Amino acid sequence: MKHLIYGSRDFALIIKDLLDYQKIPFAGYIDDFSDGAEIIGSFDEVIALCPPESHVVALGVGYNDLAARWRIFERVKAAGYRLATLIHDRAYVRDHANVGEGSVIMANATLDGNARTEEAVVLWPGAVVNHDSCIGRNTFVSPSATICGFVTVGEHSFVGAGAVVVDHVSVPPASFIKANALFKGQMSAAR
Repeated sequence: MKHLIYGSRDFALIIKDLLDYQKIPFAGYIDDFSDGAEIIGSFDEVIALCPPESHVVALGVGYNDLAARWRIFERVKAAGYRLATLIHDRAYVRDHANVGEGSVIMANATLDGNARTEEAVVLWPGAVVNHDSCIGRNTFVSPSATICGFVTVGEHSFVGAGAVVVDHVSVPPASFIKANALFKGQMSAAR
């Protein structure tokens, strides 16, 4: 299937690079606000040109507005498209890990045993999600951030570069954890 990228700016260019690296066919960018090279048109225009039977959509909208990003995810799904799940071939995804639809696992990221991402999660290069942890939908885990074991990160969150979330805690939804921070948060219920 050909891949469309929703968005055409910084994060979309990173997604395009991943598609190129994986030799995945690229059909063009979707952009509701801009015109330009390789931009096919707005989402409404693209629906008429690129049907869901022959195209999949990669979410190329970054973390500056996570609520808007999630609305786009829902809009694409409602139109009948599948969201591309992209896993770099140099990422480590354990057999018993689960990756949600529309998620992106970049080079040298780790998703350990019994860990999972929900929909539209991004694990940047070097991010580590240890065993039995869950990353809530539409969350970004930045480069070299570490999520220890038995952690739940709430949806629509951002974990900064080099941050560490200690084991057995819950990160509330819509959290912002700064770069290099140590998050000891609320202890989660015993498992």
